[in-house]
Amino acid sequence: MNRYPMTVAGEKALREELKQLKGVERPRISAAIAEARELGDLKENAEYHAAREQQGLVEARINDIEAKLADAQVIDITAIEKTGKVIFGVTVELLNLDTDEKVTYTIVGDDEASIKASKISVNSPIARAMIGKEEGDVVLVNTPSGQVEYEIDLVSHLSMLSEDQQKRREKG
Repeated sequence: MNRYPMTVAGEKALREELKQLKGVERPRISAAIAEARELGDLKENAEYHAAREQQGLVEARINDIEAKLADAQVIDITAIEKTGKVIFGVTVELLNLDTDEKVTYTIVGDDEASIKASKISVNSPIARAMIGKEEGDVVLVNTPSGQVEYEIDLVSHLSMLSEDQQKRREKG
């Protein structure tokens, strides 16, 4: 059985998506199918076929989410002792040794990863290179454009903020 590591916020987001799919999308699609059936011949009814296709996609996503939640390994980073080591769920500030550019990433599960939100998958090359390292260590990351050296500047055990909370925090 595969375990899916995810943060507390990631689990919450999946549960909210599941609730939306089951409580809103599924009934809406069922109504659209019923409405399309009333239009007559189903063989040439584009609305019916589109609604059935959408129903298949929604049901597949529901099954995917339910399977991941059943096998989830929810990790609350705030409950783990701070050691300065890079582990799942921490936020890491890195210094690119070639360009002196600083970047910050939070290491999360595959479903939570979003480069726009500075969240990288625990299975990404940069996260795999950092796991187990400590502040001050230098890591070598293989990228499509070659190898990049980063120094781990800071490892933080932050509580995970939702994307909406992050946007509100940035706006002030």
